[in-house]
Amino acid sequence: MAYSRKLIVDPVSGFISLPSGLLQDLVRHPVVQRLTRIRQLGMSPMVYPGAQHTRFQHSLGALHLAQQALQHLMLRGNFIFDAEEEAVCAAVLLHDVGHTPFSHVLEGVLLPGVSHEDITVMLMQRINDEMQGRLTLAIRIFKDEYPKHFLHQLISGQLDVDRLDYLRRDSFYTGVREGNIGSERIIEMLDVVDDRLVVEAKGIYTIENFLVARRLMYGQVYLHKTSVACERMLVAAVRRARELMSRGVELFASPALAYFLARPMDRERFMADAEGLDHFVALDDSDVWTALKAWCTHPDRVLSLLSRGIVERRLFRVEVSTERPSDEHVEELTERIAQHLHLTHDEAARLVSLVDVENKMYTPGSERIEVVHKDGHVSDVASASELLQGSLSAVRVKKYCLCSYRIANS
Repeated sequence: MAYSRKLIVDPVSGFISLPSGLLQDLVRHPVVQRLTRIRQLGMSPMVYPGAQHTRFQHSLGALHLAQQALQHLMLRGNFIFDAEEEAVCAAVLLHDVGHTPFSHVLEGVLLPGVSHEDITVMLMQRINDEMQGRLTLAIRIFKDEYPKHFLHQLISGQLDVDRLDYLRRDSFYTGVREGNIGSERIIEMLDVVDDRLVVEAKGIYTIENFLVARRLMYGQVYLHKTSVACERMLVAAVRRARELMSRGVELFASPALAYFLARPMDRERFMADAEGLDHFVALDDSDVWTALKAWCTHPDRVLSLLSRGIVERRLFRVEVSTERPSDEHVEELTERIAQHLHLTHDEAARLVSLVDVENKMYTPGSERIEVVHKDGHVSDVASASELLQGSLSAVRVKKYCLCSYRIANS
């Protein structure tokens, strides 16, 4: 790779080295710069005020870890061409460009049936066309269509650089120290066996710490009940706005946001519509915040209640239980809200949301965490770890969150 580099100072990673050429061109690209306007943790700043970091910062951090991992694997004797190294780094830098505003919160809401990975591939292909094919190898690796599968695992796997960065970064900005994992230590333990990423057996305790940290971060940050409540309010507000616009109700929205609110959108239509991708690139958190502020005074009481609740932090009440609330309880709650606010039952139902959240330490699947032992045999971490061999690995924590408009004295 080229030796002319720029250094970016990052509070989590320290100095991030950015080689000239493709990577610097990508960082300057509008699609990547859009990530500076999308917060990493969606609505979590409602709980952790310091969590203002962006998808752009995370992408740079993941790039830094990818560079370290690739250099380490080469020192281990795994041959990686310069072009492959650059392609992996490019794919890592672009891995989140398909995120909707507020990251995962509005995924599937603005674009039903379309994942952020789908949009990422579409945007990578568009940039590749603009750059005369310079991203072709990166796209093949990202889509796992390249012979060296372990390169794809660095981007998308149980121990990918995405997870290694976001746990440490989210821990830093939220102040939840339990997520502060030893990313460098994990990278130092990586190797390749039969074209698969593996971890040396002596690094098993570091992997256990990583898995425990991930579970704790999901419990304390990603699935925090207040964050869940705020997310449900945002989802309800966007859905109500779309419902009103479909009826012809006049509603303020930026051109990019209005495009997705004013028309039925499904996977097939979006995939075939170049104009839709143009509007997506123009859409970020600021469009949604500006709309919410305007909707606070909209005549539709459901939309205004939801919007004002988010903007002024008057959040839904949350009932958390391990058993699914009965339909009768939900109906009773909805009726109380309807009477209190003088709304119809249908309108009040927009102010009630039942969601289930699930947290599990480790689930072996097609992409497992594999451990290589001194004798050369490879096993799943679930069987190699004493901690995971116990009941802890099998515990699936599932909770139900009943989120509803907060009635005084309720």
